[in-house]
Amino acid sequence: MTTLRWVPLSAFSRSNPALFAALCRINTLTAIKRAGSGHIGTSFSSMDIVAWLHLRVLRPDDVYFSSKGHDVPALYSILAALGRLPFEKLHELRRLGGLPGHPDVGTPGIPTNTGSLGMGISKAKGMAIANRLQRRAGHVYVLTGDGELQEGQFWESLHSAVNQKIAGITVIVDHNKIQSDTWVQDVAHLGDLDRKLESFGWHVARCNGHDFDALAHTFASLPADRPRIVIADTIKGRGVSFMEQIAPGEKLYRFHSGAPDDETYARAADELVANAERLLGGKLALETGPVPEKKRAPAVERLVPAYSKALLRAAEVEPKLVVLDADLVLDCGLIPFAEKFPDRFIECGIAEQDMVSQAGGLALRGMLPFVHSFACFLSSRPNEQIYNNATERTKIVYVGSLAGLLPGGPGHSHQCVRDISSLAAVPGLTLLEPSCEREVDLAVDWAVQGASGSVYLRLVSIPVPVPYRLPDDYRLTEGRGAALTEGSDAALVSYGPVMLTQAWHAAQELASKGLRVRVVNLPWLNRVDPAWLAGTLAGVPWLFTLDNHYVAGGQGEMLLAAAAELGLAKRALRLGVDRIPESGGNDEILGAHELDAGSLVRRILSATRSA
Repeated sequence: MTTLRWVPLSAFSRSNPALFAALCRINTLTAIKRAGSGHIGTSFSSMDIVAWLHLRVLRPDDVYFSSKGHDVPALYSILAALGRLPFEKLHELRRLGGLPGHPDVGTPGIPTNTGSLGMGISKAKGMAIANRLQRRAGHVYVLTGDGELQEGQFWESLHSAVNQKIAGITVIVDHNKIQSDTWVQDVAHLGDLDRKLESFGWHVARCNGHDFDALAHTFASLPADRPRIVIADTIKGRGVSFMEQIAPGEKLYRFHSGAPDDETYARAADELVANAERLLGGKLALETGPVPEKKRAPAVERLVPAYSKALLRAAEVEPKLVVLDADLVLDCGLIPFAEKFPDRFIECGIAEQDMVSQAGGLALRGMLPFVHSFACFLSSRPNEQIYNNATERTKIVYVGSLAGLLPGGPGHSHQCVRDISSLAAVPGLTLLEPSCEREVDLAVDWAVQGASGSVYLRLVSIPVPVPYRLPDDYRLTEGRGAALTEGSDAALVSYGPVMLTQAWHAAQELASKGLRVRVVNLPWLNRVDPAWLAGTLAGVPWLFTLDNHYVAGGQGEMLLAAAAELGLAKRALRLGVDRIPESGGNDEILGAHELDAGSLVRRILSATRSA
């Protein structure tokens, strides 16, 4: 049986930075294991740099933050070891009320929200200018990843710093050579990075990011009269031999995100403890605890694997279909396609705007591009490029994974709850979210064969134990859905496996309380057939809508507007996300936002009884 191990606060000392970082690696590994998710590789590659900054460089008026944000478990461990964060919070990583999966300003020691890449230097410039205008002392230190350098904003942010004589910034590039899935040089080679950065007028230095003497010498030699960049050469997964770099014979890096299984955790912890004891010169006093028990998973629907299979089938019959990816080949289910159709697979890297405009060029020359990223990035960062493509009246399929409120662990930078509002008005773009694996197949087929214009396919990434079944004769017809339960007291319209599952369970409980609710699956997020809607709402006095999205701009707004235009006077209530999403476990987050089945029962009963 695997036991969790961690280093107590009493074991930490500021005197030996190498030992301090080694102990923080143990606590970071355990925090991620306990949480069930996190980013080990980048936390370990940046650990020595961040520890050195906090132990030897930062003064009281200075600011430090990580632009990439994925490595925040390392920062949490360091802040806790320094007494700047309640130590027990390390056991609450990615839990409601604990430590968010990406940096959030509500956490002690976190000066800005990050996790959406490329924004860090721009924010640092703003902070430095504010210091100058307010005649405040203090320097701003910002860490970036090397994969992050593919984002256009990184390069945009360099230009004005020298012109504006902003000297109070030091940027550190955690140059671990691996982005999410694979080698940076294989996706977008950085070339002569030193000379590139110097050409913008910044002072550039380079050192070994795991050598504390080199870090000391480099930071001591930085000039004070202009902005500085330190390229710190590091190793992803540093500290655990089998987590360092990409394993021989493997194409992808295994430890970018996710928590290790029990055996992997035990092996990694053994290595980290042995190294710490070597540096300590004695036995390390550790605290221990059990691995949190996992709930036994019932049968679940997995939409991304279903999409992966449907995409292959579509590509076999449509030779013009090409796939573009933004460094998320694993998370978006694209490995089978890349292996079977390598000439039709384009890895664009962490550069969403470039990817979407490439798709626009492909479409103009007669190809059918399928464009992939997490929904939170695909819908927002290249929104202007998506609109530009739409004005050319070509056909492109955009596929946003990790859509909606869940998973809750990564936090608000990755919880996509505003994509419907940002894309619904794009001319000719039809938005839909499948509710199960079967509907994924139908949606991909419709996107390729049925749609006359562009499509945004919204995919929930987490496995969901779906309790309902689509009718046997169900077909995808634009603007139409299907009832999953029968009822004449209210209609509850929703989409996707997360919310329809909660709606279905709520309907069962409401029936036991005498309220019969018709749960309706409408996968079309910005289209509704007026005749179908009129028939669906016939005979029911209440209309409830349930969005896996902000209430503002969600499907519910479209449905209520359509009902009003049709003269279907209904008592109505829109349900959905109504504030910035919390970070935590999936069940915790649904409950916190009052979107779990029990909360839906209470809210629906309250509305109908008070009317």
